[in-house]
Amino acid sequence: MKTVFLRVPKLLKIIETATFLRYFNNPVSRISRLSRLLPFLLAFMLPATLTAQRRNSVQTVVIDAGHGGHDPGASGLQAKEKNINLAIALKLGNLIRHNMKDVHVIYTRDKDYFVELYRRAEIANKNKADLFICIHCNANNNHTVRGAETYVMGLHKSQANLNIAKLENASILLESDYQSTYNGFDPNADESYIIFSLYQNSNLDQSSDLAAAIQTQLEGPHGGSVHGVRQAGFIVLYKTTMPSVLVETGYLSNPGEEEYLMSEKGQEHISWAIFKALKTYRENIAKHGKTNTKRVDSDTARSSSDSGNNDTTPVVKNPVKRVEKQPQPIPGTGLVYKVQIAASAVQLENGDPRLARFSKVSMYKHQGMFKYTIGEEQSLQAAETVLHEAAAKGVTDAFIVIFRNGTRIPPDEARRLLDN
Repeated sequence: MKTVFLRVPKLLKIIETATFLRYFNNPVSRISRLSRLLPFLLAFMLPATLTAQRRNSVQTVVIDAGHGGHDPGASGLQAKEKNINLAIALKLGNLIRHNMKDVHVIYTRDKDYFVELYRRAEIANKNKADLFICIHCNANNNHTVRGAETYVMGLHKSQANLNIAKLENASILLESDYQSTYNGFDPNADESYIIFSLYQNSNLDQSSDLAAAIQTQLEGPHGGSVHGVRQAGFIVLYKTTMPSVLVETGYLSNPGEEEYLMSEKGQEHISWAIFKALKTYRENIAKHGKTNTKRVDSDTARSSSDSGNNDTTPVVKNPVKRVEKQPQPIPGTGLVYKVQIAASAVQLENGDPRLARFSKVSMYKHQGMFKYTIGEEQSLQAAETVLHEAAAKGVTDAFIVIFRNGTRIPPDEARRLLDN
């Protein structure tokens, strides 16, 4: 049993943060701001012990369909988020029940009714769940934005992450007596989120591993857009005592993605992707007794990979044989085909079995994750041969990715270049 203690001295670290300085260095508003936040801070400063056991098996999974009842969540031209969340959650639960007979599935809601955010975590904790998976859809004022992202509990590293947390946390405003329930927390006030710098999530390692697996599976089968593993202060996650993730499955504000999320095919793909990620995560737990423990901040990884080129293609230093040469582009297009065999929120260590079976492996950073490829082919046919070789070595979820001048591009862009 691993015990994590939250102590008052951690509060001293807050004064060094940019968030604290931004909101508390104004002498006129300092007292009023602090007085509003003080009850919330004191609630976490009281002597408290959070206990969490590092789980070596997955026997109970709680699936949380976000929003519900009088809380519709985000809306598209036709769809309401609460309905799509529920449809995907039920499909995911059915997949687990039919394919993992020994896993107990619990829903926080299985129909269209409202469940308070604190109650969702409470359901998971009381049932001693091994995993908590929260299903949501996203929205943005920019209707061209699309793609999935998976969140773990943490202090947000960007305004975009904070905005999404605010959007989901706003559900507490629909609860009766929410100010008392959440100790004065205001989901719309940036300063309220300072509290999450006090919170130490003892399950971050395993949460990040599951989140990375989900992002890999959502990306792979159809070449969809994913935005990587991120951290933010979600109320629904911070009180859980087990590995927990929140999946933003796509943007209802994008008409094309809304159609996809509404469709049976889209919902089945998303639920199947999350199920496959769970299966991989569970197998790793059973095989190794743990998941990767060396962590990097996924937002930091994303920001470093986004500087300059969106993607980088450094060589893996640890695995068997280094690849020194740069890929040669297809004449006239700049396209190179590779086969992706693995992805992780952390850089894989020397001797990792996912890489050791291949003689030449390259690594690139993309959307907050470290991704590993084999082959540097000048035609799709040649890449398909490499794909079959990967499958023969046991990597059944490998897929082809396309690069142009060292930057990964979507399949549609590659088709346009080849058609010209």
